[in-house]
Amino acid sequence: MTKVYATSPCDPAVVLATMASKAYILQIFCALLFIFLPLTNSITFKYPAIFNFGDSNSDTGELVAAGIESLEPPHGQSYFQTPSGRYCDGRLIIDFLMDAMDLPFLNAYLDSIGTPSFRKGCNFAAAGSTILPPTANAVSPFSLGVQVAQFFRFKARVLELLATGKKLEKYLPTEDFFQKGLYMIDIGQNDLAGAFYSKTYDQILALIPSVLTEFETGVKKLYDQGARNFWIHNTGPLGCLTQNVAKFGTDPSSLDELGCVSKHNQAAKVFNLQLHALCKKLQGQCTDLNATYVDIYTIKSNLIANYSKLGFEQPIMACCGYGGGPLNYDSRIACGKTKVINGTSVTAKACNDSSEYVNWDGIHYTEAANQYLSTQILTGKYSDPPFSNKMPFLLNLRF
Repeated sequence: MTKVYATSPCDPAVVLATMASKAYILQIFCALLFIFLPLTNSITFKYPAIFNFGDSNSDTGELVAAGIESLEPPHGQSYFQTPSGRYCDGRLIIDFLMDAMDLPFLNAYLDSIGTPSFRKGCNFAAAGSTILPPTANAVSPFSLGVQVAQFFRFKARVLELLATGKKLEKYLPTEDFFQKGLYMIDIGQNDLAGAFYSKTYDQILALIPSVLTEFETGVKKLYDQGARNFWIHNTGPLGCLTQNVAKFGTDPSSLDELGCVSKHNQAAKVFNLQLHALCKKLQGQCTDLNATYVDIYTIKSNLIANYSKLGFEQPIMACCGYGGGPLNYDSRIACGKTKVINGTSVTAKACNDSSEYVNWDGIHYTEAANQYLSTQILTGKYSDPPFSNKMPFLLNLRF
């Protein structure tokens, strides 16, 4: 079925726990004030190139190209008919957004085979990446800071090659593309979700300010390099991911009315509140900086809450996994992999129709879900500032 569609005084939970501190109350008030003041600049969708930073939600082949991970069928089955480096059965949100802006899919920075063109931008996002520097046990070494450093290398090398006078316009962005381009950032999910394996809820809330300090550093470094247009996704409802329900939702009292892990979603909301305030802060500090904050959390939550009305049959159960209902997820075996479990060789296979599922492999969304989410993003009403009056490209949608 195809569907078109360190403790922070700014942390609300901490504020409630320390009501005696007037300084804390004042600071959280300031953060909320930032959020309810509209950003002065707005997105135009007239960008010559896109430069993307993030994790698996927007990775188009970086971790696979690095040789760190491999993906087997059924990944890619719904669109590419083969694994494309994406943790999905088909296209990601970023693919639909690129299509909406009449731009080609972004090539991964490390993907050097097949003469990829970076004329219209480059994707530095890598699955498993975090905002904070990676730990020794991290899935990906490509934290936001490393991705920004890769961008610096990319830009410097492009300018070097253009200076030779060789005809490389087909493959490389021109110098002015770096200032006129759109810098998309979708990262933070792994910082929060990973922390739940070793930290208490309060410790995770206390960690958020340092995570966002690192995020701010990355944005400012890009700004110093000439970046002026930013598109920033907040993090989604982590507690609704199959993986987290399987691990942290065994006690029914830990789940909310949608069947999602409450603490994970609460942490995501706190993170998003402070991320939104940070976007306003950056906008205020740099008057020529255009930042669009996109409320992915609300869009995804609405999908999960209204899945049946939107044509889906399974809001949390994974399409590609092992174990059957109600979650079809086993942390020991990833989608497409074959392992010996309890003396028996088993394979994590895909469901018959992935378009009926919101969740693809326990962690990531299906192409059908990504397509619906993209249509909601493109309404402009989930963004600050909203941009519904700046969307002439919608007539060109090829969903």
